[in-house]
Amino acid sequence: MSPVYEVTVARYGTRVGRRSEVYLNYPLYHADDAPIAMDYFVWVVRGEGRTIVVDTGFSAAGGQHRGRTMIEHPVDLLAGLGVHPEDAPTVVVTHAHYDHIGNLARFDRSPVVIAEAELDFWAGRHAQRVQFHHSVEDDELDALFAARDAGRVHPFTDRVEVAPGVDVLRVGGHTPGQSIVRVPTRAGTVLLASDAIHYDEEFDHDMPFSSVADLVQMYSGFDRIRAMLDAGEVDHVVPGHDPGTLDRLRPLGRAVSEHVLTIGEPVAVTA
Repeated sequence: MSPVYEVTVARYGTRVGRRSEVYLNYPLYHADDAPIAMDYFVWVVRGEGRTIVVDTGFSAAGGQHRGRTMIEHPVDLLAGLGVHPEDAPTVVVTHAHYDHIGNLARFDRSPVVIAEAELDFWAGRHAQRVQFHHSVEDDELDALFAARDAGRVHPFTDRVEVAPGVDVLRVGGHTPGQSIVRVPTRAGTVLLASDAIHYDEEFDHDMPFSSVADLVQMYSGFDRIRAMLDAGEVDHVVPGHDPGTLDRLRPLGRAVSEHVLTIGEPVAVTA
């Protein structure tokens, strides 16, 4: 029997901005610069005796610096789901922006999986340039590098299997090591796209996000995910920030709360 997991999508924060803040070179689309909401999520993969946390959300300080609204602290939200740092779950970092590694220091016993290209970039000479540095917090990068120095970081090149059947794939674009996570569930194969796709609209209408390290790679990431859908390698795509995510996915799973949805049947879990 092939391994199957459940995927929990947990909303912890939100904001409202303008469409011109979200989409790259927005005037090219000749559309109104209307308000647009952005939600913030963490994700949990459980099954086969494993617990995997995908990203750790923004910290209270990181969110406050940028005027974000924290609905519930991500670590508290995860604890309510039975996921505790002291149990040392594997943490997959899809990329190192403030809203994805903000609480990594709390998981100080966990193995951390991240693309080597991502790790190298933020340790390199371009990390302090304004167009990149505005998306990170230095102390949070320090926590990532401390985990590396402690031997807990497991970098990969293009693909790694973090549990039987659970793949992490580097696509780049948004950041050099931007990664996506493919998970088999009883509801079909779920792709946690993280910020390879912020919004459904971004993907559907080929509208790149405003923060981009490599535009060609970002477009190629869209194409790669479309090819995965066409080939039946993926059934459901979960974007990184779309406020319609929970409502769209609701038929696939069960609502744990207003802000939390689990896709796939419940499975026995040990951390």
